[in-house]
Amino acid sequence: MIAAEFLCIFIVLFTIFILGRAEVYIVTVEGEPIISYRGGDNGFEATAVESDEKIDTTSELVTSYARHLEKKHDMLLGLLFERDTYKKLYSYKHLINGFAVHITPDQAEILQRAPGVKSVERDWKVRRLTTHTPEFLGLPTGVWPTGGGFDRAGEDIVIGFVDSGIYPHHPSFGSHHTDPYGPVPKYRGKCEVDPDTKRSFCNGKIIGAQHFAEAAIAARAFNPAVDFASPLDGDGHGSHTAAIAAGNNGIPVRMHGHEFGRASGMAPRARIAVYKALYRLFGGFVADVVAAIDQAVHDGVDILSLSVGPNSPPATTKTTFLNPFDVTLLAAVKAGVFVAQAAGNGGPFPKTLVSYSPWITTVAAAIDDRRYKNHLNLGNGKILAGIGLSPATHGNRTFTLVAANDVLLDSSVMKYSASDCQRPEVLNKNLVEGNILLCGYSFNFVTGTASIKKVSETAKSLGAAGFVLAVENVSPGTKFDPVPVGIPGILITDVTKSMDLVDYYNTSTTRDWTGRVKSFKGTGTIGDGLMPILHKSAPQVALFSARGPNIKDFSFQDADLLKPDILAPGSLIWAAWSPNGTDEANFVGEGFALISGTSMAAPHIAGIAALVKQKHPYWSPAAIKSALMTTTTKLDRASRPLQAQQYSETEAMKLVTATPFDYGSGHVNPRAALDPGLIFDAGYEDYLGFLCTTPGIDIHEIRNYTNQPCNYSMGHPYNFNTPSITVAHLVKTQVVTRTVTNVAEEETYSMSARMQPAIAIEVNPPAMTLKPGASRKFTVTLTVRSVTGTYSFGEICMKGSRGHKVNIPVIAQGNWR
Repeated sequence: MIAAEFLCIFIVLFTIFILGRAEVYIVTVEGEPIISYRGGDNGFEATAVESDEKIDTTSELVTSYARHLEKKHDMLLGLLFERDTYKKLYSYKHLINGFAVHITPDQAEILQRAPGVKSVERDWKVRRLTTHTPEFLGLPTGVWPTGGGFDRAGEDIVIGFVDSGIYPHHPSFGSHHTDPYGPVPKYRGKCEVDPDTKRSFCNGKIIGAQHFAEAAIAARAFNPAVDFASPLDGDGHGSHTAAIAAGNNGIPVRMHGHEFGRASGMAPRARIAVYKALYRLFGGFVADVVAAIDQAVHDGVDILSLSVGPNSPPATTKTTFLNPFDVTLLAAVKAGVFVAQAAGNGGPFPKTLVSYSPWITTVAAAIDDRRYKNHLNLGNGKILAGIGLSPATHGNRTFTLVAANDVLLDSSVMKYSASDCQRPEVLNKNLVEGNILLCGYSFNFVTGTASIKKVSETAKSLGAAGFVLAVENVSPGTKFDPVPVGIPGILITDVTKSMDLVDYYNTSTTRDWTGRVKSFKGTGTIGDGLMPILHKSAPQVALFSARGPNIKDFSFQDADLLKPDILAPGSLIWAAWSPNGTDEANFVGEGFALISGTSMAAPHIAGIAALVKQKHPYWSPAAIKSALMTTTTKLDRASRPLQAQQYSETEAMKLVTATPFDYGSGHVNPRAALDPGLIFDAGYEDYLGFLCTTPGIDIHEIRNYTNQPCNYSMGHPYNFNTPSITVAHLVKTQVVTRTVTNVAEEETYSMSARMQPAIAIEVNPPAMTLKPGASRKFTVTLTVRSVTGTYSFGEICMKGSRGHKVNIPVIAQGNWR
């Protein structure tokens, strides 16, 4: 009896040990997924769609073949392993044929060798790539009226958000103050029910809401107490991105009793479909993200907004373009879904992009024309500039300055570092009340363990007239954003200005021989920082926005493809926030947040793409992408070339002339994108041609991922029909081809080209006339004049007789061989 009990305990402990070593793997197997199955498997009829066509997922053909694929996944695992030694998390059936499974590395090796298995890849992590912009982009006057006004802009277009969920009770997503939303027959997504309130997450505006966490649970990263086992946003990020793309129009942005304007999404009438796969503390896992994308396309979304990307190029694959994430998106584009993805926040350094593939629209982040500034007036007449979204101190009075370290309660001196003003209980209220509290900006603010919001709450609870937060030393790359606060407050970001404040305070404060303050004599006032200053030096490429060149593999070899594709607003964007959201310490518990990131830029493009799709419902994803890219601007509001924020030698911020590696084709121009004149179209076979001609990609690897042989050749990857030209290694002379299609009335285009002197450029023919719907090829000849070791930039300009203007960037690097 004792031996039997011991054996049971041993088996349980052994199983725990085995599962403790287990990891999540994404496995692809032989056989076509639904999107490309052309028949022949055990009598199941074909389910494949032509390029840019939606799958009818309700048909018996599709559902029976889906069941068949899932049964094959289960049979394979059941034949190889004992039932309790693995856990299948997802079956992928629509866009790729495979599954995610939680197994040990030894089991993964067995799977890798099993007949019919094509690839076994260990799951990897992804991260979030963390208003006024409708007016800045000209939507209310130039775009929305063409679609019937803001109350019809984006009507019946469904945007899918793979993000951290949504806060469905936010007014940006409400449906009771708008015209009733009818059903969208093409969309078949489901709505989860809130486990606490038992209410649906959907309301007509939000049309679908699901969450995906199997890989996160298997990796023991998921905590239901903070991550919520539902589509509820426990972070804030997902609500923010959904509101930027498709939030309701005219929602008052109120915080601390002040209205900062009215928020609106780019396509305020578009529907929102939520696919939560990102979580608060750890980001997310590719297995969950792929499941979310697979479901979104199955459900019938028109647009996918992805403010998510890998932490680095996936080292498990030989190329950046071929991995479960990018290949799932390739299948999504084949199904007619436009994909916008954030470029990443690794700027301003080269090769920091985390979005690589030609079928994805990669979005860089711009600073728009709005800046929030404030100032501190000292009693000695000095005025110190800073930032602070706050009201001014009262009237014409001046207020005494008191430093946190000088107003400590005796008992707290040894226990806490009080200078960052996070704990009101350690400061003497009698000494702070009615005065301006001086605090120090420590490293805790950079790590997020201290916040400006908390400084404001501390000052308010002590009865302070206001607060000053002084930065006395700064880490390279530290980003200072204005934070809305309810009392007068300012952040002095310039270290020399902070030292001016410290010097003034020290010379005007008298102390006894022990260093204790006898009297505070320094005075000051805080200005009004609530009103933005509009600058003409906008847009600019944000410092954090990831830069090209694009890379084709994890050894960072340059690709013959320009990335990013386009620039859109991504700095200091006001939008909805989840009161549960903890992603930004300064906005905990708030209904709105003012945050920055390429995460904010991508949904701008997703929403504008919805407006283009609404006007041109039958355009392919490539056509929509082309319309956005060829109509951009490369000038700021003062008609000067776009500039990019960059580091100087001293690691301070400076401005340099931007290049296509910073902004792609340029800054989005929504009005022009609705009527581009010409488009550069591409379909699934063109993407395969790009892959098949890219050096270093094994054709067997392409077949493994796409189930297609390399019958599609375009000679070189730079001949892929995208609205940009990139030749990473130009030797002697190369001829590049492009094809344009006229989507307007008959028009004659004159062609011109310019390039920096190291490369000669010629475009042929010099002019062409196209009838409506007609396509025409042209060639661009590039010749090395001198080898400089750097890229040369130029552009091709196509001017139409009816006023259309089409520009595409040209990038080439000359080599001797």
